[in-house]
Amino acid sequence: MISLNTHIPPPPEPFAFCQDPDPGTTGLEALEEEAIGGRRSPMRRCIVTGTVADRSGMIRFAISPEGFVVPDLEGGLPGRGLWVTADRNVLIKAFKKSAFGKAARRSVKVDRNLPDLVEALLKRRCLDTIGLARRAGIAVAGFEKVREALKHGKAGVLLAASDGADDGRAKVRALAGEAPVIDLFDTGDLGHAFGRDHAVHAMLAPGRLAKRFLEDCRRYAGLRQSISGDGNCGPASAGRATDLTTS
Repeated sequence: MISLNTHIPPPPEPFAFCQDPDPGTTGLEALEEEAIGGRRSPMRRCIVTGTVADRSGMIRFAISPEGFVVPDLEGGLPGRGLWVTADRNVLIKAFKKSAFGKAARRSVKVDRNLPDLVEALLKRRCLDTIGLARRAGIAVAGFEKVREALKHGKAGVLLAASDGADDGRAKVRALAGEAPVIDLFDTGDLGHAFGRDHAVHAMLAPGRLAKRFLEDCRRYAGLRQSISGDGNCGPASAGRATDLTTS
């Protein structure tokens, strides 16, 4: 006997969803320069909120030749960039409201896991910068090395592992003065960046790499799905950082 109640499995979820342009717009947005206030201006407009802010607190996206929305953390991919505030909720809203298709004035494909992808890319970029600073001789790990380095100069950025002891993070903040203290990464993350099993305390010397690292940490903090530690990425005296962009 053949059953007529045959179950037909649903189709698999698509890897990417298509976003179409808004037919109600004039198209002037597509011709607008990325920079707000001149080509050399660091100000950009978020395609979701309309907020104008410094690009250091935003994520640039580009459209590939195949029509995919691609994160461009370096800011060097060709074509007009689409800028989104470095905040997970804003990026999710961009996905749900088809903001990329409307801003690009064309049909585009958006990875359904785009927020997680951007978060992972930012985390890797942050840890790669620590590794680069270590190889350049401008980063040290270990509480005693950090304390000794602070005796001979000003810190650019201090790091305390998110899963380290509370009193250890308090000691680092006491040493930091007004230097930013980052506790976004655990002992395994920091250890990998320094070529060891684990690290609890670390420091980057002032300079270009420390500045880039701090900017990327602020963007990463905005995209994190879950937070351990205090989530600090600002001056030690400022407490937890909550406002990650300039309005």
